[in-house]
Amino acid sequence: MQTGFKQDTVEPFRAELEAVLKTMGRSSRLAILLRYLCEKYFEGQADQLSEYCIATEVFGRSKTAFDASEDAIARVEAHRLRKRLKEYYEGPGQEHSVQIALPSGTYVPVFTQKAEAICPVLSQEATVGTEPYNDASPADTPPEEKYARPGSQTVLVPDRPAWFTRWRFVLLIVTLATATALLLLLFNPRFRRTTGAESPGGGSAPAGWAGQSLATAAPMSTVRILAGYTGDPQTDGAGSAWGPDRYVHGGGTWRLTDGRIARTSDPFLFQHWRGGDSRYDIPLKPGVYELHLYFVASEAANEEMPTFTVWINGKIVLPNFDIETDALGPNIADERILRDVSPASDGKLHLAFTNERGAPEISAIEIVPGLAHKQLPIRLLMQRTPYTDRNGNVWRPDDYFMYGQLSDLHQPAGDSSDPDLFSSERYGHFTYAIPVDTSDRYTLVLHFVEFYFGADGSGGGGVGSRVFKVMCNGQTLLDHFDIYKEAGRLHVLTKTFYHLKPSAQGKLNLTFEPIVNNATVSGIEVLDEGP
Repeated sequence: MQTGFKQDTVEPFRAELEAVLKTMGRSSRLAILLRYLCEKYFEGQADQLSEYCIATEVFGRSKTAFDASEDAIARVEAHRLRKRLKEYYEGPGQEHSVQIALPSGTYVPVFTQKAEAICPVLSQEATVGTEPYNDASPADTPPEEKYARPGSQTVLVPDRPAWFTRWRFVLLIVTLATATALLLLLFNPRFRRTTGAESPGGGSAPAGWAGQSLATAAPMSTVRILAGYTGDPQTDGAGSAWGPDRYVHGGGTWRLTDGRIARTSDPFLFQHWRGGDSRYDIPLKPGVYELHLYFVASEAANEEMPTFTVWINGKIVLPNFDIETDALGPNIADERILRDVSPASDGKLHLAFTNERGAPEISAIEIVPGLAHKQLPIRLLMQRTPYTDRNGNVWRPDDYFMYGQLSDLHQPAGDSSDPDLFSSERYGHFTYAIPVDTSDRYTLVLHFVEFYFGADGSGGGGVGSRVFKVMCNGQTLLDHFDIYKEAGRLHVLTKTFYHLKPSAQGKLNLTFEPIVNNATVSGIEVLDEGP
């Protein structure tokens, strides 16, 4: 139990607290949180600064129903407070003789004082512990630099009773004796375990997954990570397995508790995320890879344009990145593709996310073998399952869409060598945002089949019964397009468009707009025109 602080010791720090609160607005959420943290600290109750206490006592969460795994209010507001304090002491408060900080990984405030103002009681060295948590905002340091410990500073600590010092000495002796015994046991050959990681059920654990040291993880050629997720592997609609979060340092884990994620057929990719400054060190076999990063803007973000930076092997690849701007709204799946990615000289891909104006967020990471200077083809079928055509090309299930309806009917095209390939459709008024690397121009191939209108269809009619237009990034590709007029019913009609430039967000944004009845499409291909 802490005994608190002497009144004359705490007065300079209370004065600084009041000065900071004035700049925040005393009734603001951050000011209320800061006062709560400091008063608990001054009263010697730092052990009560837990996520539960902050959520229930400061932000009014229910004491019986609060669940920290579903409600991140304490972590979010602590991150905002930490950022505000850092900005204040880098600006108007930089000359203050007393300064307040909220270190990463704790809710306990730290008061520092310039050396010339040190009081005797403040010269003792101390550590005040409290409940650790996954912080959403480590220091804003570029990933290639090592985090440096700040210079010596004076830390405000409470007076300790004499018995505390004696028991701390006894505890130190017991700890040293225990550690010595464990080391003797560890290096005794009779008790040494065989090397190699083992899974709980026996056998080898998957490389880099739970239970294996990152230092011993075997390099791989394909990696799929669900950031912030700790459960069993999951399988997407194309049959690919995604594993839990691994190879990571820093940041905190978060989970989406409600809300539908648009523009994806695999919403589980966006159910969890890692927030805050973080770094992934992923072991890869030598070669060229394609990196896919998956994001979704969380509605919890309350900064205006909360941008952050993405680094690969110490180089910035996505500066000023704002998920909501990139995806055109919250709760919309966003994917960015980066080609020509290779591991660094140490055999690892170093991927970092650092704070700029807001906390970084990453939902999933995919690394697959790529092509030099060329993006892998994207082939989508407007169906619910993947399909491999007669040429060995793999077509993924429908994805990247918004609005429209996916037909459950299966009607093979009669004149095709692969009649089951384009046997379904997405119809209505809908869009696609297909991610591409921004380095090149692309060929777009659209495949259409008229299933409904015509002499033998249930919709009756014929020419003029379905008319629509297709646009890409604002450019009209097809206008007053009539499938039946050009190909009749149940015949595949293919349209190809060249030299399409991606948007600044790395997307081919396709719009299918009805003129008469519903627009439709049965297959989409995107092919890189690079060398």
